[in-house]
Amino acid sequence: MPAPHADLATLRRVELFACFDDDELTRLGDALQPRHVPAGEVIVREGDRDRGLYAIVEGSVRVMHDDLHLGTLGVGEHFGELALITGSTRTASVIADRASRLLSLEADAFEAFAEGHPRIAIRLLREVVASSSAHLSRMNETLGGLLRERGLPRRVDVQVRLDGEVRTVHNGTLARALLPEAIDGTPVVAALVNGRPRPLDAPLNGNATLAPLTTAHWEGQRIYRHSLGLALLEAARELGVRVRLGPSLGFAQRVLLVEPTDRAELADALEQAMRALIARDAPLVRERVGVAEAIDYFARVGWASAARLADTTRDAAITLASYGELFVPEHGPFLPSTGRLSHFGLVEDEADLLLVFTVPGHERAGPPEVVARDRAARISGLPPASLALVARDVSRRAVRMTEQQERWLDTLGVSCVGDFNRRSIDGAVGELVHVAEGFHEKSLGRIADALAANADHVRIVCIAGPSSSGKTTFIRRLRVQLQVNGINPKGLGLDDYYVDRDATPRDADGDFDFESLEALRLDLLVDHLGRLARGEPVRTAHFDFKAGRSHAEGGPVIRLEEHDLLMLEGIHGLNPRLYEHLPADKIFRIFVCPLVQLPFDDLTRMHASDLRLLRRIVRDRHGRSQDAAETIRRWPKVRAGERTHIFPYQHHADEVFDTSLVYEVSVLKVFAERYLLEVPRHHDAQATAERLLALLDRWITIYPDHVPPTSILREFIGGSGFTY
Repeated sequence: MPAPHADLATLRRVELFACFDDDELTRLGDALQPRHVPAGEVIVREGDRDRGLYAIVEGSVRVMHDDLHLGTLGVGEHFGELALITGSTRTASVIADRASRLLSLEADAFEAFAEGHPRIAIRLLREVVASSSAHLSRMNETLGGLLRERGLPRRVDVQVRLDGEVRTVHNGTLARALLPEAIDGTPVVAALVNGRPRPLDAPLNGNATLAPLTTAHWEGQRIYRHSLGLALLEAARELGVRVRLGPSLGFAQRVLLVEPTDRAELADALEQAMRALIARDAPLVRERVGVAEAIDYFARVGWASAARLADTTRDAAITLASYGELFVPEHGPFLPSTGRLSHFGLVEDEADLLLVFTVPGHERAGPPEVVARDRAARISGLPPASLALVARDVSRRAVRMTEQQERWLDTLGVSCVGDFNRRSIDGAVGELVHVAEGFHEKSLGRIADALAANADHVRIVCIAGPSSSGKTTFIRRLRVQLQVNGINPKGLGLDDYYVDRDATPRDADGDFDFESLEALRLDLLVDHLGRLARGEPVRTAHFDFKAGRSHAEGGPVIRLEEHDLLMLEGIHGLNPRLYEHLPADKIFRIFVCPLVQLPFDDLTRMHASDLRLLRRIVRDRHGRSQDAAETIRRWPKVRAGERTHIFPYQHHADEVFDTSLVYEVSVLKVFAERYLLEVPRHHDAQATAERLLALLDRWITIYPDHVPPTSILREFIGGSGFTY
């Protein structure tokens, strides 16, 4: 009589059951339960204590320990026998490679079967023991071979320092086993092993200092958002839709559609698919593959940018990661599973979608202008501003600011970092440098022409941009272009309008907040700007930095004649409060910032903020004798000031100058690699230093010989033709 859940022929294909006769198989089949699993489903999870033996009758599964692929099991093989007998913790995870059919024998069912059929149960146990013994023998042979090939002895135990306490743990203990899931409600997203970010499921194989990395740290926020992006790509694959992650907007990221579709419908479907992926806590799967195999895979899934980057790597193998079946290059830690992801939404944009997120434990309602609007809304009793609406507004502005240079890069055949590397390898370095610099020169000329065309009424040019944008060189070059157009530029710095040092506001840490608008003598500055715009002579202010004192009339006398133009540069140059009492046609505002973010692949891009940080690291170490560790340590405060005082007002700009140069990371790499390697191992800056070093490693190195002396890049690497 056939078994109710499988015929006898199927049962006989299972090696564990091959020794039983038909009657015994029929009775054993009564205790088995069928289970159908889709591709990617976790059947048993490492660390769980569930009890059950599984036999594979259709399909295949892979066995994973940490991120190590231990092997693949197919039809007729089984797993989970020790958990059935002893109830021990699962020592590995088993994941369906493809849709599979299993027969399971759960502990309760086995115990009931043993009471009714003890002879068959004892025989089954003997087969389990024999099978396990054979498996252990094979494993010992393999392990012995590995140990014979390895000359360096392995420790059985390692010493781990955590929170000032030294603990002895087994070699190979996972970092997450020693770390909490959250600290003060802030998720732990990675481990800092000797100061360097590592995945939570990384094994500890040597003596180390261990610390948690949470989303309260900016590197933790990047890991969280990067993991969310990977989940989005996997959800899109499940829906049969091709998307790419676009440029970052700070609190949101553009999701680029490869093919036209109904955006509102896709946003809803994609968000639901992401939440389903998160609900089932899909594990992160890693594969270490050779470069040729990786390029072949990327070609098959349509990831041209990843294939091009892999084609120019020096590595022999690439680690790929996935929350399902779509694998991406692993450019740093991901969360070990999707279950900890949340706090996001998908909305439609003009041509694409926007992934809007707030990082748990570090929530802020989007950019500073949203915070201000929400505060005003609460006072007035109106509903708070919609983060999605602001995200769309910021996205539209970003597209407008970058579309011209992105079109120019397309004509050069550089749409990703891999393209740039290939063109450099093929000998086009000189061309790339000269064309990039020519694009800057043309843009400067266009801005100067616009000012010349409005010279009959424009009297003041306000210039602002975030740290390390290249504002100083931009102003020097714009002055030259204006003089070519018959305009005489005169400078005025906001720094001379600081209040007395003892009146300077302080930030949350008690430090002087020189970036606050209240740090300026605003009434005096507004009065001077108004008089200058009317053509009156003004004795300007001067600030004595050594004494910390403001002198209202300590500066030179300035008067704007017919062909004169006042150039006002400073962090608040776009803030409307500086010129709210002036006629609108008297003011011309320019926002200066590197904007274009070249992709490495469909998930990861070169962030503009990382470019600016690299510029600052090189400049500070190269020209100001400040090491990279200190520059990185100060960077969060710099960024906070930008988000408060610059980016909220960038939409007031009449012109935008994108200071990014397609080749500059390759030049900065010459200097930055050594400066970043100088960061001490256990310094707080180590996490960022290691990420930046890995980022630089993806770019071809270019020496600065081709960089002209007037380039904005010279402001940071030295050798400029301008005096600063």
